Amino acid sequence: MKSPFTFKYSAPKTTGEKMPSLFLLHGMGSNEEDLPQLVESFKETHHIFSLRGPIVYNPGYAFFTIAEVGKPDRDVFDKVVTFIQSFIYEAIEEYDLDPNNITLLGFSQGAILSQTLALTMGNIITKVVALSGYIPGFVKEEYSKQPVDHLSIFISHGDYDYVIPSQWGAESKDYFEMLGANVTFKTYGDGHGVTPENHQDLVKFLKEH
Repeated sequence: MKSPFTFKYSAPKTTGEKMPSLFLLHGMGSNEEDLPQLVESFKETHHIFSLRGPIVYNPGYAFFTIAEVGKPDRDVFDKVVTFIQSFIYEAIEEYDLDPNNITLLGFSQGAILSQTLALTMGNIITKVVALSGYIPGFVKEEYSKQPVDHLSIFISHGDYDYVIPSQWGAESKDYFEMLGANVTFKTYGDGHGVTPENHQDLVKFLKEH
């Protein structure tokens, strides 16, 4: 891989034709070790790529910086979206991935990016799990977007999330439904995190879709 990203990779144990893949994008201050635990049950059957954000943000890393709440720094955000797109395209070729079964899973910053990538990459992305995120206004208003009527997306949020308001998750649901995506939307009595019930629901979603 020529990508500038540091990443953690695990190969499927099952061999055969082209296998499905999961791309994991962590939240601000975390790293590539954070999210693989959520998809342990898919290690036998999926290529799993967990990317590390390129920006040092103690105690971990970030994918982009923020101008103010709800507004990523546009120039940094644009670049990281382009870099992740390139990473996915390169991984499809280098690891011989099934191009019809590519899933993005992100938390917080990773959920923001996962939803943006689904909108910009079209039928390359088949499923998304967006945990506690939102879609930036400039993405809705200014980005060139592809059809998502093929997409299955799981959006979840904590009712008491004081980092990213739960209303923003509901707005993502409405936006993807308006565009014709197959949306599963869940809220939980939690803050900015992933409850055991949320984990169970996202695993169920990935298995059913």
